[in-house]
Amino acid sequence: MSIFTLNQVRKTFTHGEVSEEILKGISLSLKEGKVTALVGASGSGKSTLLTIAAGLQPASNGQIQFDGKNLSGMNAEQVRKIRAKEFGFVFQFAHLVPFLTVEEQLMLMLDVSESTLTKQDQKRKVTEMLEFVEMNHRKKAYPASLSGGEKQRVAIARALIHQPKMLFADEPTASLDSKKSKDVMKLIRDLTKDLNLTTLMVTHDEEMLAYVDQIVKMSDGTLVV
Repeated sequence: MSIFTLNQVRKTFTHGEVSEEILKGISLSLKEGKVTALVGASGSGKSTLLTIAAGLQPASNGQIQFDGKNLSGMNAEQVRKIRAKEFGFVFQFAHLVPFLTVEEQLMLMLDVSESTLTKQDQKRKVTEMLEFVEMNHRKKAYPASLSGGEKQRVAIARALIHQPKMLFADEPTASLDSKKSKDVMKLIRDLTKDLNLTTLMVTHDEEMLAYVDQIVKMSDGTLVV
């Protein structure tokens, strides 16, 4: 079932008197339990499409539907609330808070998402998620002592601790070597299926496409069929 759809989404940037259309009428459906990869050359519009889909910037035109709701008709605060509760994010770099332990990184995310769980239940949930990504043995560790692959595992756990329905990943393996990249992609694929997520990912690495369900190629702001 499609939980997320984009219908004729356009994005235009204006610089002085010059306007440039970056997205030229993108229509796309994303399904639950599936990983969709956005691929294409630099400047094709991949990252712009990802950030618009994730509610990080508005579209110029078109409709974005999520779980029966029209995000395009919402104000910035309404979109922010949905983003905090229903969306998870993983980027090229883990962006962990250097002075927080692994456990505290996830606890902070629960606070940001306005979790109503008691602190005891939050800690139990954090332990379960860290076990899921095989990082519970490092829950008292600080980011400086983690490897690149471990940091990304923590970043993925942090992105999913509040049980979002959508996961957005922007080049999640770009900073890792080949083996760690494959390990992280397997984890994203498995979590997407096990948690019934809808995952949209930007990648330049063709080896990672073996772990996705749908490949969407972009060129000059349009989808290549």
